[in-house]
Amino acid sequence: MSVKAVLHSEWMKIRTLRSLLVALLGGLVATTGISAMVSATEDGSKQGDFDPVFSSFFGLAFGQIAAVSFGVLAVANEYAGGGIRVWLAAVPRRGLYYGCKLTVVGLCALAVGLVTGFASLLAGQALLGDEGVGLDAPGALRAAVGCGIYLALLTVLASGVAAVLRSSVGSLALVVPIVTFLSPVFGATSATRFLPDQAGQQVLHTAPEGPLGAWTGLGVLALYTAAAVFCGRLAVERRDS
Repeated sequence: MSVKAVLHSEWMKIRTLRSLLVALLGGLVATTGISAMVSATEDGSKQGDFDPVFSSFFGLAFGQIAAVSFGVLAVANEYAGGGIRVWLAAVPRRGLYYGCKLTVVGLCALAVGLVTGFASLLAGQALLGDEGVGLDAPGALRAAVGCGIYLALLTVLASGVAAVLRSSVGSLALVVPIVTFLSPVFGATSATRFLPDQAGQQVLHTAPEGPLGAWTGLGVLALYTAAAVFCGRLAVERRDS
């Protein structure tokens, strides 16, 4: 099969599988909805270090779970049903199959992530009233775009882990705690600043906190993602289906 044909087949899977669509769009609904509710009740005047831009992304803590779920299910579901044998028979070049799958998954996550970023920011700032800012405010546009990139990288990272573990339960049990629980448990320390979620979310702050900047933080997350993708590629190439 050609690259175009494989890409099209992967796109058709996402379009036709309800579980993938729910996970993909669930991040948009959760992030935007929860962020809007928080912004509607936020009183920044009582907070000396209030960051109106970052406050619009409170719901991302929940939306990123949907992003991880989408990345995991897109890969692990094929192993659960044995469908991987059919696809590898149709696309014997495993690297091509794996690369096209992660490309489509990543692009879908990026598209929805960008909509999520702009929707959360615009809705959140509107509901903040006089404390809200526009897209021309320092860090605002960067945060909206960065939100999309952050969710896309997180999704692809989860797909790479799923390719290694071949289990949706195992992959979710590993990735979700890393991106949601470790930082709150251990607090803001020099070590936790380099965790995937803390590093990637620096782009959402008007003034990034800690040793990483906005884009260098995303760079750290990209390194985690690249490592997961590489390990997933080795697993797909070397293991029997």
